[in-house]
Amino acid sequence: MPLSRFAQGFALSFLILAGLPGPGAQAQDYAAVLAAPDRTDADRQNDAKRQALELLSFAGPKTGWHVLDMGAGGGYSTELMARAVGPSGKVYAQNGAASERFAARAKSAAMGNVTALTRPFDDPLPAGTEKLDLITFFFAYHDTTFMEVDRAKMNKAMFDALKPGGFLVIADHSARPGEGTSVGKTTHRIEESALVAEVTVAGFKQVASADFLRNPADPRDVSVNRSGIKNDEFILKFQKL
Repeated sequence: MPLSRFAQGFALSFLILAGLPGPGAQAQDYAAVLAAPDRTDADRQNDAKRQALELLSFAGPKTGWHVLDMGAGGGYSTELMARAVGPSGKVYAQNGAASERFAARAKSAAMGNVTALTRPFDDPLPAGTEKLDLITFFFAYHDTTFMEVDRAKMNKAMFDALKPGGFLVIADHSARPGEGTSVGKTTHRIEESALVAEVTVAGFKQVASADFLRNPADPRDVSVNRSGIKNDEFILKFQKL
């Protein structure tokens, strides 16, 4: 039975809120983003570690979106977002301190729609920045647990920066149950439930999670930099409703 115009409109509104393509919309070709011939060999090697196709598909950046990449580091994920949103989109890359690796990457043509921001984690954007569609925070949230960062202020700032319906996607190294935020400096991990609790206090609603970065065999008892095996990692999606 054909849907009424009211039902069609409701369904389309749901798809837009959920960040899903509406009727007739073309799905984003993330495989083509990763296959771009001007990407470096180092980034292609990192794709395997980060499960880049799954990561892009889960985060869901779309052509024309405005994105903030928190804790951008050397800019690997920033460039992925920049390529995914295309020239009509915009990416802001936040780092707490200047990064020579990021500065070198910023010279590439693929980073032409990126603005680098050297700003505190709890004040990541300049006043007047457009409302964002997506914020990514990959493998750096745990660092804020031992830095001079007001995480409640940081999470509220991210919430306020997003459009209604916008998404926050966080990936990080998993700590053991009960460790909370206590091992960020020693093992560079954070307990998933502790992170969820902090983010939801700011007003976010968790809407999805994925297992493609998980490794149940990881005992999670040593630093991720010297574990010798694939680290157990989680990835979560939150939404500003």
